[in-house]
Amino acid sequence: MTCVYITIDTEYSSGLVRDLSADSRKDNFARSVACLTPDGPAGVTHKLDLFERYGIKAVFFVDPMPALVWGVAAIEDVVAPILEAGQDVQLHCHTEWLALAGDANPLASKRTGQNLFDFGLEEQTEILEYARRTLIAAGAPEPVAFRAGNYGADDNTLRALASLGLTYDTSHCPALPSGASRISLGPEVRDPVEHMGLIEVPVGSIGTLGKGQRHAQITALSLFEMRAAIRHARDSGRDTFTLVTHSFELINRRKLAINRIVRRRFEGLCKALSSMEGVTTGTYRDNPPRVAEHPTSLPLPASAIRTGHRYAEQLVSNTLYGAL
Repeated sequence: MTCVYITIDTEYSSGLVRDLSADSRKDNFARSVACLTPDGPAGVTHKLDLFERYGIKAVFFVDPMPALVWGVAAIEDVVAPILEAGQDVQLHCHTEWLALAGDANPLASKRTGQNLFDFGLEEQTEILEYARRTLIAAGAPEPVAFRAGNYGADDNTLRALASLGLTYDTSHCPALPSGASRISLGPEVRDPVEHMGLIEVPVGSIGTLGKGQRHAQITALSLFEMRAAIRHARDSGRDTFTLVTHSFELINRRKLAINRIVRRRFEGLCKALSSMEGVTTGTYRDNPPRVAEHPTSLPLPASAIRTGHRYAEQLVSNTLYGAL
């Protein structure tokens, strides 16, 4: 069986912070977590309903850093419904919140930075220990897995996570070798591998017409491509395939409008996974990834037909609904 990990980066947006008031927090929650629209919710609770309907297991990587400005209760509101639905909560961290924290910044230096790799090992360890402790205070079990905000990790991040007792990281995105991640693994590493004291679980990808890779994110691939990628992983004998989405990706957050194309794509994915032979969904807690014997398996080959279909769909989506 190939285990598909549907991973949801679940987070308030530091970019949508008007001020540090309770009203600002409420509005941010509505736009980034609950995704409340005139046509109903399309955020965390909507996804949880779909997962229950189709028998899907998923991993919610929850960012506790907004507790620096709004307190632990802001994170409790995120964690509670996920746990009540029987889904997995793991650790996420956006260091952008340090710039809003003022005296609450947990670092003695009060330094700030866009990504974890902007800090050395000692300071990363302090930040991640604060995040881990805060997530647990918000009601989550002790985390075993992590993803960096913006994929902004480096090898020191993995060393820090290992020292804090975590077992897995999934910040390596092979399709984005020039992106934020500075983990010392190349784009050819596409399966779980031991690295810097823990198990690195790469984000999934498919091949592109330019002989590159495209990351397996709900807004980056069509349903046609995701189904084909999962079947290819299964037929290639791969143990795992990781998909990424965010709590807010089914809406335009500024307009508070549902993106019906992406929402239909996400539900189609859940429906496909519920009946696909040789494939299951899992969590890091109950179905942990295993190190691959050959971590450089080939991605789904590029297809002009699938690529053209995605271009057309994305054009319609962007025209009708705009950016997130």
